[in-house]
Amino acid sequence: MVDQAERTEKGGFGETIKVIIQALLLALVIRTFLFQPFSIPSGSMMPTLLVGDYLFVSKWSYGFSKYSFPLSPDLFDGRILASDPERGDVVVFRKPNEEDTDYIKRLIGLPGDHIRVTNGILSINGENVEREPAGEFVADDGTLVQQYRETLPNGISYTTLDLSPNSAGDNTREFVVPDGHYFMMGDNRDNSLDSRFDVGYVPFENFVGKARVIFFSIKDDVSPLELWNWPTDLRPSRIFTWLG
Repeated sequence: MVDQAERTEKGGFGETIKVIIQALLLALVIRTFLFQPFSIPSGSMMPTLLVGDYLFVSKWSYGFSKYSFPLSPDLFDGRILASDPERGDVVVFRKPNEEDTDYIKRLIGLPGDHIRVTNGILSINGENVEREPAGEFVADDGTLVQQYRETLPNGISYTTLDLSPNSAGDNTREFVVPDGHYFMMGDNRDNSLDSRFDVGYVPFENFVGKARVIFFSIKDDVSPLELWNWPTDLRPSRIFTWLG
């Protein structure tokens, strides 16, 4: 006969497993439909995003595609509950033809737009985007880089970096964005592989979500788990920075 202590032990173990499963299912629902955390692996979106920034991306902002789900199951094509993105959004998307790779860039061109860069000046549909000097950006290593404040036709304003006045991306051909696609650029204009180069036009289906807020930031060569380095390497001024 099973005594009371053994029944209690078995019941406690079963409850623990039940709680763990419920917690995992809740985390899966949140990650799929609400928020997904991302870390910034490169400097292509400096100064807006730095290596070592950790941010939340809202999954519902543009509706849902197969890339909204873990392992990207081929359940359907296109998007459901779709909402149109806006020019200037900071977007996480899957790189065309390399759909296992997440990229994060700023949405510059909408379907049908004519996009061109001439001598570092961005133009949309034949009109130059407003651009004015905005001082210098100080990198973690002390390097100073010229900044510019760009303002898109819809009023969205942000800061870009100009590492070199004559880089490969400072003078481009004219790009005409196809229907159902978008043109993406990094804010670090001279150090970003984006729609000017091998990324090309990004299908709406490839959008994962919209970057919303930086919830943690630490210098790029430091693990967030190294708590003993927080006093010197944490970037408290960036935590809870709203991105849109």
